[in-house]
Amino acid sequence: MLKIGIACYPTLGGSGVVATELGKLLAERGHQIHFITESVPFRLGKFHKNIFFHEVEVIDYHVFRYPPYDLALANKLAQVAKLEELDLLHVHYAVPHAICAYLAKQMVGGHLKVVTTLHGTDITILGNDPSLRDLIRLAIHQSDAVTAVSKDLLLETIAVLGVEKPIDLVYNFVDPDGYRESGCPVLRSHYAAPDEKLLIHMSNFRPVKRVLDVVDIFARVHAEMPAKLMFVGEGPDLAKASARVHELGLHDRVFFLGKQENVSDILRIADLMLLPSEKESFGLVALEAMAAGVPTIGSDAGGIPEVVANGETGFLAPVGHTRQMAEYALALLQSPALYSRHSEAAADRARRLFSADAIVQQYEDIYYRVTGASRRSEPACAADGCNYKIG
Repeated sequence: MLKIGIACYPTLGGSGVVATELGKLLAERGHQIHFITESVPFRLGKFHKNIFFHEVEVIDYHVFRYPPYDLALANKLAQVAKLEELDLLHVHYAVPHAICAYLAKQMVGGHLKVVTTLHGTDITILGNDPSLRDLIRLAIHQSDAVTAVSKDLLLETIAVLGVEKPIDLVYNFVDPDGYRESGCPVLRSHYAAPDEKLLIHMSNFRPVKRVLDVVDIFARVHAEMPAKLMFVGEGPDLAKASARVHELGLHDRVFFLGKQENVSDILRIADLMLLPSEKESFGLVALEAMAAGVPTIGSDAGGIPEVVANGETGFLAPVGHTRQMAEYALALLQSPALYSRHSEAAADRARRLFSADAIVQQYEDIYYRVTGASRRSEPACAADGCNYKIG
């Protein structure tokens, strides 16, 4: 078994969710997992065997204009690696985690391996910033292994940064067992009447999520049939969404639930996921919805088409085409037979192609490869293009 340090953003966001759930599953397999972050990851929850948390503390020194979190993290990674004799660091998101891991490796020595997982905006936004591009490229090239969560992100990394290092394609995952139970009727009754459909949007409410499009789609659906909408999460555009809801007179039809940890409970009572994002490197919320048998209506941007099978587990339209998205939503919600086919196909696709067991094994195989440890078995393909590399 390996001793693995994990660095990630511990707050709401896909990269932190994946990192935390991966750590929990690795711990269940007997690996010793050390989360090294500024706070306890919000999905970590209760005590877990084989899981340890190390808080990164930043010094408050008047010379520094801004708290030097990056330096504090690099130093903490090195300290924990030495104290706990870690085999490797698995860092999620290029900035600052990958570059901090590189610095920690310089302090500890080459026996400490670094695996970097790219999740999206660390490449699509930060990678396009001239002030950070060379730094991100250095972090990638100095990692012992690099993974990307979709083919779209993998190819964009190469195009944006000119990366020559091989990149492993390892999709995000979901544990189907956590979504198999049917939704709680009592919980659903708090949000929708029996004759109403319940739509949901989950995100960090950044501009790229296009939450005003979510409101527009819902307004069009509600104009044709009784419906309610749940917003889950927090972020900079939350106020805009709330203002638009009130402007349209829909404030009694929309619920703002804020951050929620047990999203499976909420997803199981929903009928439809709305994901009209301008860019998604993967679309984890769509996968979580699929696992609960909830079809997705969204945009055909980024990695979403790799997750949602258009016309089979939901429908996709060009970014900004809210009228078309609403028409797709109504087609599903007004046809029980069509909805049932999409719901069953969604749960099946999540189970077959993105199961936690297969994806975690892919990560384990990468760990064994970089550390030189014995591999348990050949990688199990989690989706078409398993172990897809470029470079």
